[in-house]
Amino acid sequence: MRCRSGGSAMRRAWRWLLPEARAALIPQIVITGRPNVGKSSLFNWLIEKRIAIEDPTAGVTRDRLVQRIELDGRVVDLVDTGGMGFDDPDGLTAQIDAQIESGLATAAAILLVVDIRAGLAAADEEVARRVRRAGTPVILVANKADSPTFDAGAADFAPLGFGQPVVVSARQHRNRGLLEDAILPLLPPAEEGEPDSAELPEMKLAMVGRRNVGKSTFVNALAREERVITSPVAGTTRDSVDVRFEVDGRGFLAIDTPGLRRAKSRTSDIDFYATHRAERSIRRADVVLLFFDASEPIGKVDKQLAETITEQAKPVVFVVNKWDLYAADVKKREWTQYLRDTFPMMPWAPVAFVTATQGRNVKATIDTAQRLYRQGHTRVSTARLNAVLREAVDANRPSSDRRGRPVRLYYATQVEVGPPTIVISASGPKSIAEPYKRYLAGFFRKRLPFREVPLRLLFRGKQADGEAG
Repeated sequence: MRCRSGGSAMRRAWRWLLPEARAALIPQIVITGRPNVGKSSLFNWLIEKRIAIEDPTAGVTRDRLVQRIELDGRVVDLVDTGGMGFDDPDGLTAQIDAQIESGLATAAAILLVVDIRAGLAAADEEVARRVRRAGTPVILVANKADSPTFDAGAADFAPLGFGQPVVVSARQHRNRGLLEDAILPLLPPAEEGEPDSAELPEMKLAMVGRRNVGKSTFVNALAREERVITSPVAGTTRDSVDVRFEVDGRGFLAIDTPGLRRAKSRTSDIDFYATHRAERSIRRADVVLLFFDASEPIGKVDKQLAETITEQAKPVVFVVNKWDLYAADVKKREWTQYLRDTFPMMPWAPVAFVTATQGRNVKATIDTAQRLYRQGHTRVSTARLNAVLREAVDANRPSSDRRGRPVRLYYATQVEVGPPTIVISASGPKSIAEPYKRYLAGFFRKRLPFREVPLRLLFRGKQADGEAG
């Protein structure tokens, strides 16, 4: 894979990453076409998830979206691309075209999508010329045939030279089987070492933060290429983009998310999609990287994201990016204290200072994320838990209940990981005050291997349940 960013500093920073030889074994099926022919709808339909934004606004998709699926036992990467021939109003046309060309260059087969309702357009013919230059097998897909009455329009696309189209409707779920049957013969023979399941074990990292904090630049440093578009234009990333990479032989999935705006500044459906995608990415993630710009103060959007991360009980690394621009003015310990004061509900979250443009401290940040993942998936024996519980109660007993009776904590057991969840049997769960719950959570975190991750405590008895983290 090419490194397009150049520079010896970046090459040194990427030296720790292994070649993506195994990823190269997985065939890629690339969806392309002019704007508004239903490429993203087709993508979502085939992967059976709403990943790509479906919106009548032309040019919504900018980056390549990749999802791993299975077709008749074969693992493939399905790739959605931006509309070909669209003049982006933010001046990103060249970057979008580069993403499309990168997708075509690695495709095992191309799905050229046309709109059967609109008929053959000059833009379709231009797309066909560009696709033909790739020298890759092409399946012409006539989309938006919501009923058989539209099927006769497929003949209009004969001048494109790709044979009879496969007529489908992503919205009405028509003829999916016919499309899959057309794809399978074009796949290369399975190679030794090719995965036999799309559900490969991967650690998922969600990159979240407000606009222009450097999330996409960080992801490109991991991928060793311009995998997602970066620019000074706020809101460049619109979808959640999955990017696979390896560190020390282990597979990771980086989820690059759109930068968020304050609620009162959200003026379009795209802003709504961005918020929804970021929240969903947090739910999907094993570990969240919450990005900050070292030259900007923490804002309301950062606090809203932190609240979502807390609600989902996700391990988080605070990533202070662009540190090369600000390191001379503010020391790390002062920024760390700033984060601690702003996010008192996350005193356990580690802080990483990075310069994504140079790849500086990127590897160490991923190592930190791995450490959090291990902590969050650690199981502790019941005997050890109860020894720590007795120690905590001996040091500080809970207050009595409303009738003046002492509240007793009988025993503890861990019932889940990710996040670690501990159930404590108590004589009066409702009478355990929130400060005491936080005390117990902190005590457990200090004595058990959960120092840097959220911890759920559930208090159970005959009357009611309680929870602390």
